[in-house]
Amino acid sequence: MWPNGSAPGSCFRPTNITLEERRLIASPWFAASFCLVGLASNLLALRVLAGARQGSSQARSSFLTFLCGLVLTDFMGLLSTGAVVVAQHAALFDWRAVDPRCRLCRFFGVIMVFFGLSPLLLGAAMASERYLGITRPFSRPAAASQRRAWATVALVWAAALALGLLPLLGVGRYTVQYPGSWCFLTLGPGLGDVAFGLLFALLGGLSVALSFVLNTVSVATLCRVYHGREAAQQRPRDCEVEMMAQLTGIMVVASVCWAPLLVFIAQTVLRSPPAMSPTGQLSRATEKQLLIYLRVATWNQILDPWVYILFRRAVIRRLYPRLSARPRSLSLQPQLTRRPTMA
Repeated sequence: MWPNGSAPGSCFRPTNITLEERRLIASPWFAASFCLVGLASNLLALRVLAGARQGSSQARSSFLTFLCGLVLTDFMGLLSTGAVVVAQHAALFDWRAVDPRCRLCRFFGVIMVFFGLSPLLLGAAMASERYLGITRPFSRPAAASQRRAWATVALVWAAALALGLLPLLGVGRYTVQYPGSWCFLTLGPGLGDVAFGLLFALLGGLSVALSFVLNTVSVATLCRVYHGREAAQQRPRDCEVEMMAQLTGIMVVASVCWAPLLVFIAQTVLRSPPAMSPTGQLSRATEKQLLIYLRVATWNQILDPWVYILFRRAVIRRLYPRLSARPRSLSLQPQLTRRPTMA
């Protein structure tokens, strides 16, 4: 069993940063503006989603449920983490004095892992749902698709929360990170730190990889139906193409934002000799890299809602009016033809 870090002050590491350096790095105005833009973007997406759900088809309703879960996750993640970061940047408080027993740090670490991993897992769940909907249209039960989608979202949240709670059970540690304004998993050489870091990086990376594979197959299937011999009788509906465009955009954003951080975590915990000294100190270059990659990953919570907002049929048709002139397409599912009766 790894030590659970329950002793007072177990979340603190030497960072060797002065108050003046913290003022230069930690801008409360930038953090507050970033947070407000993200919250407004997600609120706008929720409003658009509420209107889109009315009168939508069963397959689209299930997809919109996943999107709603994704946007809610991004909104709550920005709200909970932003409140702590903005307050810390504004007050520049000494974390040791404010949180000597590391309760706030552990809470912050849990929500960082939870709200970081949930969008990646939700992206994989959405890709799986669309893959089945496009390549196996008759394999899914027709009833209760919305309830099934919400149950899947809840299962994803439970899995991400379970992983985030592992350091509280003794696997890994949450420690205050450079420049002293946030807490995250520890990139140390200890068995628990390495196991937790690799678990987080591998689970996030596998989610992105699974999304890529399933979305590629789904897009290839749509293209084959559009251009195949059976295209005259069996074309994808506009909403199916729209959903795949939105899902592909979400996958690209998640990959660009999260891949650098996930790769960096895996490389750092496996580095030999260890990146962290026996006293728990990382080099300044490593600390800065972690901060930069974390900030890049945070952009995912702002860009996700805009992928849905901008990749809608109404917006695309305004930018590309020729799509409006295309004849209405049929369902991806095979249609039963009726023979004409003789008068």
